[in-house]
Amino acid sequence: MLGRRPTFPELGIFSALWSEHCSYKHSRPILKTFPTTGRQVVQGPGENAGVLRLPGGWAVAFKIESHNHPSAVEPYQGAATGAGGILRDVFTMGARPVALLNSLRFGPLDDGRNRYLFAGVVRGIGDYGNCVGVPTLGGEVDFAPGYAGNPLVNAMCVGVLKEKDLIKAAAHGVGNVLLAVGSRTGRDGIHGASFASEELTHESEQRRPQVQVGDPFTEKLLLEASLELIASGHIVAIQDMGAAGLTSSSAEMAARGGVGVEIDLSKVPTREPGMTPYEILLSESQERMLVVAKADRVKEVRAIAAKWDLDATPIGKVTDDGMYRCTWQGKVVVEIPGRQLVEDCPVYYPEAKEDPAVAKLRASTPHAARSYAPSDALLALLDSASVASKKWVFEQYDSTVQASTVIPPGGDAGVLRVRHEDFGIAVKTDCNSRYVRLDPYEGGKATVAEAARNVACT
Repeated sequence: MLGRRPTFPELGIFSALWSEHCSYKHSRPILKTFPTTGRQVVQGPGENAGVLRLPGGWAVAFKIESHNHPSAVEPYQGAATGAGGILRDVFTMGARPVALLNSLRFGPLDDGRNRYLFAGVVRGIGDYGNCVGVPTLGGEVDFAPGYAGNPLVNAMCVGVLKEKDLIKAAAHGVGNVLLAVGSRTGRDGIHGASFASEELTHESEQRRPQVQVGDPFTEKLLLEASLELIASGHIVAIQDMGAAGLTSSSAEMAARGGVGVEIDLSKVPTREPGMTPYEILLSESQERMLVVAKADRVKEVRAIAAKWDLDATPIGKVTDDGMYRCTWQGKVVVEIPGRQLVEDCPVYYPEAKEDPAVAKLRASTPHAARSYAPSDALLALLDSASVASKKWVFEQYDSTVQASTVIPPGGDAGVLRVRHEDFGIAVKTDCNSRYVRLDPYEGGKATVAEAARNVACT
């Protein structure tokens, strides 16, 4: 593709951006079958979050994504940074986050490792959301043997904005300046994107250094600074440095805008000495944004960041040649056609096969192992962790911060009001994992229907 032997940083870039986590190379054809347009759709797939139209010129931005592998290795930080990442995806659209939700799966709680993962994930989500000041208004948790040691941790964020204030992560304007805003770059999270694409094994515990470490107080500063930058008109694009860090944010923004970028890696602020170009490109240190500022507004952008005690360092520029180029101390270390990184990644169509054990289970006739008196049957159900009250979980989350909560967790759906308006937003996450396992198609339908019923009856 390059016509030459790639450099070591280039190999790292391809490895990260062509990983399943970043490229969806196995799932992209299936995901494209979803309906994504409609009268209320303002922004569909392809941006940091989806956006729907609300009355009065308002819009609601939302996104849900998983942080499974990091949470399996380091549950507290894995879950906390999952919440932080989803918050950034929403406020980079120009929306103020107003609610967090989650959908969690763990193995049976009679196992000590599963209890450790459960407690750590719940604490991580709660601590991060509480510190940033965003209420957790809903969620669900279930337990089954298939999730033993391999939890599912899905975090969702909802934000509101005026539709006219929507900003997209597409770089444009040749000569406009790229700035790194927020925390300095460290060695945490390197190879995080490729790790998230691998199968968990007993050796995965050794990947703990690849789990990012979150700082919710810096996140709060970054939230306020980002919204002020967007409102100021001094910037043309902004994106979170999430999976694959600086590499993904810069390459994706350039691809969306049909432009090239040139980055001087020696100008990226680091918090550890001796970091290499490879490490700087692939670091997944948290609470960082990449901003494309108008060429004549860099001073104003840096002033707004400084107001919120944040660094804003010029590290590159937008070019017109479509190349993804990085230099290090005056030497070019990366030079790749940007299209190859994002749009030309390989796509696979693996043959789908059903597990024979699942087909056998679906065809079997359930039978009671023993007969129960009605009162005993009820007690047995209530004794199940999947059925019992989840009050212990949602009481660890602040559900009333921002003073907009109308209905807190514990009911069918959480409800919050849109300030200064006479309408609100109902939110809920749902899934019946057993249905989905037995019949993915019918289980998927049932999941959507259950969430819709919970919202409709609130």
